[in-house]
Amino acid sequence: MSSSSVIQQLPLSARRPASSPRVRHFKEKAIAVAITAVAFSGIAALLLIVIFVGREALPLFFDAEVAKEASLGKLFLPQQLRVGKPAGFMWQPVGEVPKLSMIPLLLGSLKVTVVAMVVAVPVAVAAALFTAEFAPRRAREVLKPVIELLASIPSVVLGFFALMTLASWAQGSLGLTSRLNALVAGLAMAIAIVPVVFTVAEDALTAVPRSYREASLALGATRWETAWRVVLPAAAPGVLAACVLGFGRAIGETMIVLMASGNAAIVSPSLTDSTRTMSATIAAEMGEVVFGGAHWSVLFFIGVQLFAITLVLNLLAASFVRRAVRRLGGTS
Repeated sequence: MSSSSVIQQLPLSARRPASSPRVRHFKEKAIAVAITAVAFSGIAALLLIVIFVGREALPLFFDAEVAKEASLGKLFLPQQLRVGKPAGFMWQPVGEVPKLSMIPLLLGSLKVTVVAMVVAVPVAVAAALFTAEFAPRRAREVLKPVIELLASIPSVVLGFFALMTLASWAQGSLGLTSRLNALVAGLAMAIAIVPVVFTVAEDALTAVPRSYREASLALGATRWETAWRVVLPAAAPGVLAACVLGFGRAIGETMIVLMASGNAAIVSPSLTDSTRTMSATIAAEMGEVVFGGAHWSVLFFIGVQLFAITLVLNLLAASFVRRAVRRLGGTS
């Protein structure tokens, strides 16, 4: 067969002459520049959001009139609630003497987040461990998409479910005096957190090398012992990252806590009392606040606190992951 006939049988793309090295270099450089621009645009957007939120909160520290109106020194300290009554913490931004204590909001956010994490993390990690280690192939192909599908449910739908169904069930089953409380909001929040934790944890468990499992089984361990003592510790950094993402999702959630927590800004350690979170406060009051006033700046300051909490938690988690990876790498 002649070379011309062979060339004619090749696909059209294969018959085209190869581009010159200069053209290929230019294309690769253009692609690299485009990818870099997209990456830095995300970073720039994050920085702009932080700058905007921080700028609106700065009057609390540099504007004497706003700082005086907000009673800056009492944002985290007891305030005089009534004449002749002991000082306490209260969030009451409207009135002759606004009371803008952050403690009730911070405590409410922590209570709801702790309930959600205590319920969601064991369920999500156990589901991920079962899916990655024990579930048959057909069951895995059904379980994973179904659990991940929960992430597509709008938070307002989960909040409505908690308001109409979960709150009534909890009050009837547990005999709660307050129908909407931190416990109900935390249980509804757990439904939203489970798919987030499950997806990342399942990917981390699946990424553990198969040789780890084979070595453990060869030494006489059962499948359960292999999963619990070998696979799960090896995937600990990824599981921790899943928990961090779940915590960030919980503490920043708005609609569920706005509809199911009762929105009572009170200081109470009980999970069965109504509560109010920082994110719900921003959503409920930002539309009616006076632009540029003390209340306005305090709401933005709450946003700064949410960002700071998430950032510190991510830094701590990243440090733990690096130490865990270094330790596992040194012992392997």
